Amino acid sequence: MNARSLASIVQQGNAVVQVRNRIDSLLSGRLGRLLERIGISRAKGDNIGPVDRMNDLADTLLSVSGKASGPSLASAFFDLYDASSLEERRAFLSGLRARFPRDGKAIDAAIANWQAAPGEPAARALHKAAEARSHKLIRKLNTAPGGTCRLIRMREDLLTKGRLAGDEAALDADFEHIFEGWFNAGFLELRRIDWETSASVLERVIRYEAVHSIESWDDLRARVQPADRRCYGFFHPQMPDEPLIFVEVALTMDLPDAIGLILDEKRVPINPHAASHAIFYSISNCQEGLRGVPFGNFLIKRVVGLLREELPQLACFATLSPVPGFARWLAGAGGADGLAGEPLRAKAAEYLVDGRDTKGGPLDPVARFHLGNGARLEAIHADADLSARGLKQSHGVMVNYVYDLDAIEANLLTLSELGQVPHSAAVEALGQALAA
Repeated sequence: MNARSLASIVQQGNAVVQVRNRIDSLLSGRLGRLLERIGISRAKGDNIGPVDRMNDLADTLLSVSGKASGPSLASAFFDLYDASSLEERRAFLSGLRARFPRDGKAIDAAIANWQAAPGEPAARALHKAAEARSHKLIRKLNTAPGGTCRLIRMREDLLTKGRLAGDEAALDADFEHIFEGWFNAGFLELRRIDWETSASVLERVIRYEAVHSIESWDDLRARVQPADRRCYGFFHPQMPDEPLIFVEVALTMDLPDAIGLILDEKRVPINPHAASHAIFYSISNCQEGLRGVPFGNFLIKRVVGLLREELPQLACFATLSPVPGFARWLAGAGGADGLAGEPLRAKAAEYLVDGRDTKGGPLDPVARFHLGNGARLEAIHADADLSARGLKQSHGVMVNYVYDLDAIEANLLTLSELGQVPHSAAVEALGQALAA
């Protein structure tokens, strides 16, 4: 173990001790005495570990009905949680659902009341009785300063374990259910991100960019400052400097067939009022703890509305999208040896049009997203992304999905009811060439 690692462990240990002392001070004073008077006791002793102390605080938080003490207890819990190691945090999360199960007796009583006198009061009582206690704990923890952001980080800790099952999967479903309500698109603020945006937000754009990495501040500037470039993000009122998701847009004269044309820092910008196409070339989810919460479809539709209002001459809204699952699929379908140009595009057409996941949806995750929003697969391009990532994921293939606003509902019906991927005549011709 090197000196830096040892120093880090010592520093973390000191932080835990300091937090534990603050918690002991909080619970040994008047609040602690009041809790004991109403039958809420806590574990005592120096040998109580962080996980037991977190469980102790969670128990106390759930037992207190008053609003005054809740934020203090929630803040104390998070101070201890944040100072604990990842293994300790995971241990707490793994046992949380089992420690705070649903109240079976309360559910049985509420069902009996409903059967005896069905009505609105009995229905509300049944709903309250059936709620998982973990839901109540999450809501109470949210009263801590910065509680929303800290809960997102807590779910990130849970998701680092990979595939979840049992109580952990149930807890993850609790988080997702609650976050879907808190992060409803109606509560979010759509903001344009440009070169005048605060440095803290711009730094996060660099960090969170998930499709085409931003290599420098000059690279970022080329994406957000020119008149024919746009970047928009969703923000939550409780997290004003943390983008939840952002989309980068290029205003162009035609449908691009390679990402290099868009990212070229030496290109000559065009007048945005002369542009005919708005190209969504990168969409990045920023918060892993909000996985499963649907932002992207709302973001694209809101941005389309803004752009149509600002630039009514725009005739086409489309993407230039990666095909992240193509290389892996192709490796299982004979490999890419000798494939280039049109044969490679034809195999990509087969993958995108015919490939299905276990639920019967499009196999490619990016295709699943855009087609699920009502877009149409318009064109497939070879040698479109020659970056290391592009070559590894898709042998350089990229595609255009077109958002034809008049055809979105029909496209959705084609996908959901007929099980067919809406696609252009050009993509159909590629499939026919492969069959021949």
